[in-house]
Amino acid sequence: MQFFLDTANVESIKKFVSWGVVDGVTTNPSLIAKEGVSLEKRIKEIAEVVDGPISSEVIATDAEGMIKEGREYVKWHKNVYVKLPMTPAGLEACKVLTSEGIKTNVTLVFSSSQALLAAKAGATLISPFVGRLDDISEDGMALIAEIVEIFKNFDIQTKVLAASIRHPRHVIDAARLGADIATMPPEILEKMVKHPLTDKGIAAFLADWEKVKSLQ
Repeated sequence: MQFFLDTANVESIKKFVSWGVVDGVTTNPSLIAKEGVSLEKRIKEIAEVVDGPISSEVIATDAEGMIKEGREYVKWHKNVYVKLPMTPAGLEACKVLTSEGIKTNVTLVFSSSQALLAAKAGATLISPFVGRLDDISEDGMALIAEIVEIFKNFDIQTKVLAASIRHPRHVIDAARLGADIATMPPEILEKMVKHPLTDKGIAAFLADWEKVKSLQ
């Protein structure tokens, strides 16, 4: 399973890239706005840190505008994926951009029917939002399971990117169900590395080593 960071903060990305566990980055207009920097500048900065897919989301709501923005984004770096909304216009843009060899990430997917349509339109990635479904008392992981099953049935090459990850268990459940990628905020990746028994074990080893040192 690949791990993407869902952030536009370069310093945070650098930290986790140093661990050797970051395969790509996803951004959205809200994340870029938090950084107070232009989209182009930040995407290029991220590309200098991460050698993997970087999703850059369109702002236009019409197909023509999305296509225009997408063509511009991919000029910034070879690893840029054009992030498109799961709308009729988004599907139209996906078809056109895919035909031009441009990689896409269809986002805001909340049903298997949407996922199947995005795949039919040629999406490279589709992003089901598990956390937001959980928020309204639906089962986000059930959606991941259903999409993975459908894609396997027909050998669909579109990758399933579990998004709107709220806690480490989401990542593990998505992995068990066969999602190709999980994208998560940096704080979730930080939590994944921690366990109280690891801390307890290190403390015990260090205490015992002090005893050994006293014998030397």
